[in-house]
Parts: sequence; structure tokens; C-alpha cells
Amino acid sequence: MISAVLPTYNRAPLAFVSGEGSWLTAEDGSRYLDLGAGIAVNALGHAHPALVETLTAQAQKLWHVSNIYTIPEQERLAEMLVARTFADTVFFTNSGTEAAELAIKMARKHHYEAGQPERTQIIAVEGAFHGRSTGAIAAAGSEKMVKGYGPLMPGFTQVKWADHDAIRAAITDRTCAVIIEPIQGEGGIRVVPDQCLKGLRDLCDSTGTLLIFDEVQCGMGRSGKLFAHEWAGVTPDIMMVAKGIGGGFPLGAVLATEAAASGMTAGSHGSTYGGNPLGCAIGAKVTEIVSEPAFLDGVSQKAAQFRQGLEGLVASHPKVFEAVRGQGLILGLKCVVPNADVVKAGYARHILTVAAADNVLRLLPALNIPEADIAEALARLDATATDLENAL
Repeated sequence: MISAVLPTYNRAPLAFVSGEGSWLTAEDGSRYLDLGAGIAVNALGHAHPALVETLTAQAQKLWHVSNIYTIPEQERLAEMLVARTFADTVFFTNSGTEAAELAIKMARKHHYEAGQPERTQIIAVEGAFHGRSTGAIAAAGSEKMVKGYGPLMPGFTQVKWADHDAIRAAITDRTCAVIIEPIQGEGGIRVVPDQCLKGLRDLCDSTGTLLIFDEVQCGMGRSGKLFAHEWAGVTPDIMMVAKGIGGGFPLGAVLATEAAASGMTAGSHGSTYGGNPLGCAIGAKVTEIVSEPAFLDGVSQKAAQFRQGLEGLVASHPKVFEAVRGQGLILGLKCVVPNADVVKAGYARHILTVAAADNVLRLLPALNIPEADIAEALARLDATATDLENAL
């Protein structure tokens, strides 16, 4: 008999009732160190006082009106994002998947309005994850994502990861855009080298192709910059944001240049809940906190401590771990044993991690995780690896 909750997740036998900082408390009162942060969502940990205060204050005033009216909280957050990024304009969604849908529509509409309706093809990268809508799975193209859901939305081509020549060869006079994650999350914490992002920007400029960055998982301070592409010194035409921007509240956004967004006029897109006062008030507080230079410096400092410890774990447990990947606090451990076994063994040590492709263990702690909790995380990962070695 099917469960009341549609069984699309292989859920762990854990249920949490409260959280504080980097810790979650289960129903039985036991505490777990959270290195997943809701899959890079809880950027400031659980129950951050400033977010609780912001949510409470806004909830007592106004939750939702509709985008048929001006929403001051939405305008404030949009202005903050425009001031801090390449973008000239922002559209708010509730999720990264919705942001992906708009990014696709915006890129195609741009060329249509420019008198190039034939430019609809979008180039994506193998191993990508852009969400679970029909458009997003068609972009990713992996069998795991698309099997059983055909016919797929046409207009997408996938090329091998980090193969610049393949991207160049795939661009034709029908190409609309290239979509890429500067750091793949679901795909196994794979960082696109700076020179590749620079080359990709040059290639798109020379061919009139729009460049879309998906920073849903790697953005909002997680790399040590507000957005990961800043390390390469390049900017996209369109960018998808979600997860960390709401600090746990459902919120997403599409950021774009005026030129890229030129086709999006009144009636061309909409959202019932996107940009609601409650979500935008919280997003503004998150953005205010994580965009501070001192906060971002702190992310890089914590990342250096964490990475050094992880390198030590790889050296100490070669039968379990193979290598460290990532940048900032979007880190991964390439595993020798099945990564699912490491996740499961971690439960016994009361530590929470997330599996990714290519047999990688994702480590996505809160960006404000204390140094003491990093040390504790390393100790628990060490104990988890020892448990697995003893079981071999």
C-alpha cells in the first residue's frame, strides 16, 4: 500500500524536531551535527536569531498579496542584489527549479525578440543538475533524470564536463545559450576552472550566445565569494539563485542584465507566490549578512580549516576516502567505499552528510559554522571512517 507521502525519496529513519546553529535534535532528544544544511539551504544554520526576528516581524504584518501590486520587500531585495552583482533586474521565484524554467524562457525570448527565432538550442553540461521540471531534466539529460518522462522538451544538447572544444563545436547559428554550474553540486562537487569560465565567456561573446550560470547550490557565499563565478572575474548574462538565499525559507531568483531580459515584458512570465513579502524580507536579511566582506572572509577561513582536516582524513583512511574536492564550504570527499555507506555509517556517529554523483560525499555546512564544530565534524568523520574500515 502506498504511503500517504508519495514515496519518491529513500528517506533515512531520522526525524528532527528542532535545530540550533549546526545541530539538529531528533525525536528521541539525540543531537546530530549537520553537514548538509538542508542541501546548502540553511546558509546561516538552524534558527538563526536574526532570521527568526525578521520572519516574526514580517509575519505579523503581511505574508502575501500578489504580484499585481507593488511589493516593497521585493523591490528592496531586488535592489540589494542588483547593487551587489552584475545584474540589472531580478525576478523572484520559490525554488531553483522555477528559476531554471525562467532562465530557459528568458534566453529563448531574448533571441526571438532580437529577430532570431531559430536560436532556441541550449547547451548544457554532462553531470549537471538544474532541477526536476520537464525543462530542467531535459537540460541535464542524464538517464536517471529523464527515464520514463518522455517525450522530453526539445532544444537541449549535452557536452562533456570541462570540454571547451566540445562546447565550441556544439555552438551553431541555432544556439541560444550555454547553461553551466560554476561548481557542480549534485554532479560530484566539480569546480569549473577559472580559465574555462573565462574562455566560455569569450566564446559566448564572440557567437552572440547568452551565458547562464546556475548558482543555486554554489551561490550566496558558499564558495567564499557572494557568487562562485566572481573567482574567475567573469559575469553571466543570466543567473539562477535559490537554496541559501532564503536561509531555509523557500525563495529563488533569476538575475539578468537588461539586454538578456529585454524580451520579458508585462505578461511574459509570472508567479503566484514568487517574491512574496515574507520570503523577500528574509532573503534581504540573509543577503545583508552573507554579502559582508568580513563574513565572506570568515567562510574562506573556515573552509581552509575544514579542507586541511579533510586532507588529513584522506591520508589517514585511504581505504575509505580518495580525494578532497570543492571550494569554500561546498566540499566533497571522493570515496573508495560506496558513498551511501559513509552517509549511513555517519548516522551512528550522529553526523549528517549528503551523497552526490561520482561516489562523492557532499559536505555543505552552515556558512557560519563555528571552528569548534568543524573540529567536531572532522573527529566524527574520522570515527565514521574507522568504523567502515573495521567492517571491511
